[in-house]
Amino acid sequence: MERLSRSIKPLPERPIKVVQFGEGNFLRAFVDPFIQTLNEKGLFYGNVAVIQPMPFGRVMDMKDQDGLYTLILEGLENGEVIHESRIIDVISDFYDPYKDYKGFLDLATSKDITTVISNTTEAGIAFLAEQINFNSTPVSFPGKLLAFLRMRFETFAGSKAAGLDIIACELIDDNGAQLKKILVELARYNQMSETFIQWLISANRFYNTLVDRIVPGYPRQDAARLEAEYGYQDHSIVKGEIFHLWVIEGEKGLNERLPFDLAGLNVYFVDVLKPYKERKVKILNGSHTAMVPVAYLYGIDTVKEAVSDSVVGKFVKHYIWDEVIPTIDLPKADMDKFANAVLERYLNPFVRHELMSIALNSMSKYKSRILPSVLERLEHNAFPKLALFSLASLITFYKGERNGEPILLQDEQAFLDLFKSLWATNDINHIVKTVLSLPHWETDRLSQPDVLTYVTDMVKQISDKGMKQALEHVLEAL
Repeated sequence: MERLSRSIKPLPERPIKVVQFGEGNFLRAFVDPFIQTLNEKGLFYGNVAVIQPMPFGRVMDMKDQDGLYTLILEGLENGEVIHESRIIDVISDFYDPYKDYKGFLDLATSKDITTVISNTTEAGIAFLAEQINFNSTPVSFPGKLLAFLRMRFETFAGSKAAGLDIIACELIDDNGAQLKKILVELARYNQMSETFIQWLISANRFYNTLVDRIVPGYPRQDAARLEAEYGYQDHSIVKGEIFHLWVIEGEKGLNERLPFDLAGLNVYFVDVLKPYKERKVKILNGSHTAMVPVAYLYGIDTVKEAVSDSVVGKFVKHYIWDEVIPTIDLPKADMDKFANAVLERYLNPFVRHELMSIALNSMSKYKSRILPSVLERLEHNAFPKLALFSLASLITFYKGERNGEPILLQDEQAFLDLFKSLWATNDINHIVKTVLSLPHWETDRLSQPDVLTYVTDMVKQISDKGMKQALEHVLEAL
């Protein structure tokens, strides 16, 4: 069987306009198909050059397929089961700067380049004290990008028009701003001219982003069947869910240069990213964390089963709409659309998402994902019964057993040791009071009398009557 290449799908001749640091599954299932969509709709005319950010990587393997690969998207959309695939053809140049540093730097001299996009893992955006020059490859991603920008500055004699849109997709807060800060710090460490540093700051536009799409990656178990179906070999098949969200914060004008929103993609160009991140953390991540101890003690093992269940599903929906959405400052229509999309993602028939895979470090996850909503509701004299029922369920979950079978708890050892010693006493009043007063929470609101009484009562109900009866009782009172 022939391997996927230009002989199977001829590549359109487009100039390289986007430089992409990272060749991993996420960018290939997220950014690259977006750029292809822009090209297909006549809203952009350009291809992507991929830079391998680490000494190990697979850009040369991608080159063997002329940058072509099959993207498979699966999931629910507006209640309809979607399964679609297409060949992505926008990657047409490849650089391993550890083997061809000169070629990488020469790319910076192209007048066609407009954009840099990166996803080099959370550890990629970090300062490393290293010498940056045109002779040896920098170790860090910021070091490589600084050398690239320095070459561009010198080639175009400091022209502001040579500046680039730099869009960071790493999963850290203020990713673009952090990258800019590190580049300036690294330039000063290398005693680069103030003229260059000012060009770096003023001519280039750095964007903070929020990205969201589940990407399972290469479908190893189904690869042979899929290749037989397609009629070609493809070592770079990548699977992703149909849902996608990209929120981009920064200087105005990017939406004209990369009009993803006009192409019908779920991309927002915003002045302030914070409420969109808050929405994702509170609704998507928060409802995940809220449902885990409730659904697992109910006897359910997966997210899809939990949301499909008439009782647990009702708990999840009421938690989102009654206790989370009112705490986020975004238009209700946007909130409803996002929340409904989250539920469809949970019901994705192509993904088996184990509750126990979400349960890792639940104490910290509750604090970051759920507690902010709890505190805001309490501040406005609204009692968050479902969020606090989840906390009671979490305390019970950390007893470490379900129907007489042990639960494989995974958290910081200090928490595991604490719960083991607390549950050894079997004194629920003492257990709850101790947990709610932990310095971990960084608030004393969980120790206020009404919260303490309610959570204690819920732990007792779950322990005495079982999760099913306790949950039904709470939902009946809504």
